[in-house]
Amino acid sequence: MKNHEFFYQIIALVAAVILVHLVYVTLIRPNADAILEARAEAAAQGEPFVVERSLYVVLRDYEQEFCFILGLWAMAIVGFKARNTLKERSLFERELVRVSEGISILPEDTREYARPLQALPHGLREQLLPRALLAALQRFSSTRNVQDVSESIRQVCAAESDRLDSELSIVRYIAWAIPSIGFIGTVRGIGNALGLAHEAVAGNIAGVTENLGVAFNSTFVALVISILVMFLVHQVQLVQERLVFDTQNYCDQQLVRHMQVR
Repeated sequence: MKNHEFFYQIIALVAAVILVHLVYVTLIRPNADAILEARAEAAAQGEPFVVERSLYVVLRDYEQEFCFILGLWAMAIVGFKARNTLKERSLFERELVRVSEGISILPEDTREYARPLQALPHGLREQLLPRALLAALQRFSSTRNVQDVSESIRQVCAAESDRLDSELSIVRYIAWAIPSIGFIGTVRGIGNALGLAHEAVAGNIAGVTENLGVAFNSTFVALVISILVMFLVHQVQLVQERLVFDTQNYCDQQLVRHMQVR
């Protein structure tokens, strides 16, 4: 499962690089260059013109392209984790442990109730709900203590919660890296603008304004993408937390309350 997710992330990154670069090469940069050339020709001829803010020009630089690549990669990872979480939630609709109302589970009965869980396919058996149920039955069989059973369920759920949170660290890193890349574009643009200060003193401010545009555009795009990525991260984290909480409630309602010691 871990290798599968690792390969998915690598493939998603490669796909994001190819897709975003293809859009930039075929659509964004050609249109942006055409708009900038038209502005330069109009300024050279002294013709009056209105500078309209163009989305192509805003997105044209390499920092924005890299931000889009990272943003698309983060969205792919978040989508993969959300899909896995929703798939695990579907187990709540299955009757993994068949306990009729009014029936008590004794420590001697745990092996019978554990067999259906142990017979599940490996992929399903490794998911949170079957693992929590199986851990509860095994603890009840060995300790004959209902309080220990509740504690074992909490331990399994807490460990799963920590694991899910740690696996989101790569997405949080990407969400931090995107504004940093935008800031790099800001520094680059301001540095280039300062290098052309002598032209601005001579009356030609075209180079300075163009580079200042690079500075502000890269920060603007990076912040917008970062906001979107962080929103998706918090949404998938909420779904994961609900999965852990609902798993604990499911075990308490469907299993623990039926356990009884003679």
